[in-house]
Amino acid sequence: MFEQLSPAAPDKILALMAEFRQDERSDKVDLGVGIYRDADGRTPVLSAVRKAEQRLYDAQDTKAYVGIAGDVGFNAAMIDLALGDALPRERVRGAQTPGGCGALRIIAELLNRARAGANVWLSDPTWPNHKPILAAAGLATRDYPYFDAATGKVKFDEMIAALSAAPAGDIVLLHGCCHNPTGANLTLDEWRALGEVLVARGLFPFIDMAYQGFGDGLIADAAGVRLLAGMVPEMAVAASCSKNFGVYRDRVGCAMLIGEDAARADLAFGQIQSVTRGAYSMPPDHGGAAVRIVLEDAALRADWQAELEGMRTRMLRLREAFAKALRQQTNSDRFDFLAEHRGMFSLLGLNDAEVARLKAEHGIYAVGGSRINVAGLPEDDLDRIAAAIVAVTSAAS
Repeated sequence: MFEQLSPAAPDKILALMAEFRQDERSDKVDLGVGIYRDADGRTPVLSAVRKAEQRLYDAQDTKAYVGIAGDVGFNAAMIDLALGDALPRERVRGAQTPGGCGALRIIAELLNRARAGANVWLSDPTWPNHKPILAAAGLATRDYPYFDAATGKVKFDEMIAALSAAPAGDIVLLHGCCHNPTGANLTLDEWRALGEVLVARGLFPFIDMAYQGFGDGLIADAAGVRLLAGMVPEMAVAASCSKNFGVYRDRVGCAMLIGEDAARADLAFGQIQSVTRGAYSMPPDHGGAAVRIVLEDAALRADWQAELEGMRTRMLRLREAFAKALRQQTNSDRFDFLAEHRGMFSLLGLNDAEVARLKAEHGIYAVGGSRINVAGLPEDDLDRIAAAIVAVTSAAS
């Protein structure tokens, strides 16, 4: 049986992780893996989450299933976090999922049931795992222009032109905030203009909300999604708690469905439960329960928001300091966009050969396409990293 299989294509990010671990250089730097790191290079358990887990341990008296849709309180809290009062709650349904990837996949399966043959439009570039997840659900993809590497800006006019020609009924996948891999976000006015196009063309918005709180703050990061939710008749949101709660390995996510009315929301919710039953049957409970406890308890929520704000502002400081170091090394403003972008990631604008030289000659690991994890930057080594970037590019000329 198995001898008939062809070797699976290696995951480039996982391969990069393995290569970094084997590198014996003492000054090596990992800017590839997409996890938050503190000033000591650790990915800590947040204090609020640890306290919630202790409460859960003390109070939990069963390991019985929580149901196909997971923890009802968790789902309600996540809907409130992402959507606020943007629309009547009777139009929204939520299902707990194994991480943001789980939410993306079951929503994709639902959309394929609802409109087989529709295209999903993805930003160019987008998170590399979007296409495999959508393809596994049977959906075809197309690209819309998004990022100009030369200027570090969003190609908004080109984006709107492409989506204005998309067939009615197609799906548009959007990054709710902190665009991965570029860090370049839409302004609120651009979200509004985009919403007008989606409504006029009859396009379905599918939001990947993986980094709420990592950009300009919890409310500001959700502003575009909330604006859109108030404009369109239907929408889906895949939310992740991996980054903003630091519960990566616990796989905590939420699939949110917005229907034109309560009856259509119920119809979609019934179908997504059917998808879930055929995939993993029930979501895991522990991480979602801990997140629910944090969000429902005023003191724990305040502690969590303070911790999250600390992570967010640290990344902003790193962005500003790194842009300054690059400005000094290059004697140009070529990399000033790093300070303007938001979230954990940015594209440096290097080609693959230059990325390879960074790794081979300087022990600096970045993902192909030159995506870096800003949170992985060592605060006391920014000048050396900036000098290394200059050494492998023509930035100094």
